[in-house]
Amino acid sequence: MPGNSLFVSRVSQPVLTLVKRVTYVVLILCLGGCVTTMENPERRVNKQQAVEANVKLGMSYLQQNNREGAQRSFTKALEMDPKSAEGYLGLAMIHQLNGEAEEADKKFNKALRSRVDFSLASIQFSYARFLVEQKRYEEAYTYFEAASSDFNYPRRTDALVNVGRMALLLGNKERAEGAFAHALNLDPRQAEAALELADMAFASRDYTKAARFLAQFDSSARQNPRSLWLGIRLERIFGNKDKEASYVLALKNLYPYSKEYLEYKRLMGQ
Repeated sequence: MPGNSLFVSRVSQPVLTLVKRVTYVVLILCLGGCVTTMENPERRVNKQQAVEANVKLGMSYLQQNNREGAQRSFTKALEMDPKSAEGYLGLAMIHQLNGEAEEADKKFNKALRSRVDFSLASIQFSYARFLVEQKRYEEAYTYFEAASSDFNYPRRTDALVNVGRMALLLGNKERAEGAFAHALNLDPRQAEAALELADMAFASRDYTKAARFLAQFDSSARQNPRSLWLGIRLERIFGNKDKEASYVLALKNLYPYSKEYLEYKRLMGQ
């Protein structure tokens, strides 16, 4: 099993990155949020537009790390629509940023319960990311699986990659490989899935398959310490000294303080 690479998105990218990635999905979902009621149609539309505007504003504030402004906007959205899943999701992310895990958990669950008419996937994905931060891996696995089962979710391949990572953490290599392969089948440029499969193939001593998946990663993404270190070991096995030296030089120049370069130096007795 690869080491720290199993954590979601190399496991934890800053929460603000998550905010940026989830924002457009949230907005797509909230734009479809009108529900048939006995209200005056014009009033209903105006109210829904006001809720959507506050959610958009709150997400914009979050992208700027203006948490106070975001708090006001999401709270206002919920005052107008107490069942706004996006409003609760926004508050959950604020609490997550603030390190207030208990409150974040409550708001994520309210968001999940509030979403009835439309897809839960974006909320499930965000909640799963939070659960990973809390080291609640089995629960995270469940929610990533749920998000990945939504055929219309724009980040479905990301959800599948994270299903695979959680499965590896939980010792289910078969499910992990299946999830990574599924993600790569849906999107041949899913570099993270390709790298995970390359690592798994290397660990199984299927070096030809590992090289194939690593080449697929190389064609879709910028090299990182993990891919360069895998390349070094593969080319050493295949006896390609020039290519091995190229990987070594890139690792040394680009990531001299990485754990992978330290491991290379240890291997070489430096």
